[in-house]
Amino acid sequence: ILIFYFLGFICAFFLNSKSNMTFLVAQTDHGVEVDSKKENSDGVFVVPGNNAFGNSFRNYSAETERQKTVRELYRQSHINQTYDFVKKMREEYEKVNKVEMSIWECCELLNEVVDDSDPDLDEPQIEHLLQTAEAIRKDYPNEDWLHLTGLIHDLGKVLLLPSFGGLPQWAVVGDTFPLGCAFDESIVLHEQLKGNHDNNNPSYNTKYGVYSEGCGLNNVVMSWGHDDYMYLVAKANKTTLPSAALFIIRYHSFYPLHKSGAYTHLMNEEDHENLKWLQIFSKYDLYSKSNVRIDVEKVKPYYMSLIEKYFPAKLKW
Repeated sequence: ILIFYFLGFICAFFLNSKSNMTFLVAQTDHGVEVDSKKENSDGVFVVPGNNAFGNSFRNYSAETERQKTVRELYRQSHINQTYDFVKKMREEYEKVNKVEMSIWECCELLNEVVDDSDPDLDEPQIEHLLQTAEAIRKDYPNEDWLHLTGLIHDLGKVLLLPSFGGLPQWAVVGDTFPLGCAFDESIVLHEQLKGNHDNNNPSYNTKYGVYSEGCGLNNVVMSWGHDDYMYLVAKANKTTLPSAALFIIRYHSFYPLHKSGAYTHLMNEEDHENLKWLQIFSKYDLYSKSNVRIDVEKVKPYYMSLIEKYFPAKLKW
């Protein structure tokens, strides 16, 4: 009898201790090596505390070599991104006459690209695409259009490559903002915009500038970069992705809007509906950045099926 009591005591102690222990176990899901610290007990994506460098996300004041590169990029962007410059770039790139290739071929090209505006990650961009897509896939398994949006949202960064024009980093990456109206203080490193030539044009220095209340973001000239370019490519190639997907692609770097709530006076009803999806997407775009690696070959068949569903085999870029 004493032996049975002793065994019962040991079992109770073990079970009670187990309930208060945290196990950090490497798991595999959809080809992703998952650190359990990044997920809750239901396997749902949880926002991590720090970025790949151990700093808080979107920290533009940290004194690091990486931050010096980021700040210089924004200095050049804020000086050179003018209303006239953007109109010129849109006229050039809406021709989509640079390259012809598939979506996946374009994804693979991003192995050659590192985004100098990103204070949270300096890995090749294809890692970020798959991290974003797979994180969304965990939480929204039935929204396949959103998975694909995660995969392709940054493909416009191929503008950095010679065959796509070889544009400088300041004309491709970084947060976007409207031109043709006053610069909101929520724009990252706002003080650098003092050197922008548009500040000398009184028509651009008011709340509405050249726009009107509720005119719709589609009628607003945004700073040029990979967002607007990928939007133009998707539209020109007649994608069947829903309106919300195109909105996400075009405005995912528009942090003054979806993070700070600026420029809402320019939005129409459709913009407000699509913004809900952009705000959902933004969590995965920003916080999925990590050193976790994706098994590309394992997930590739799934994404190839989505590409075939929503895009032609070859696209004009």
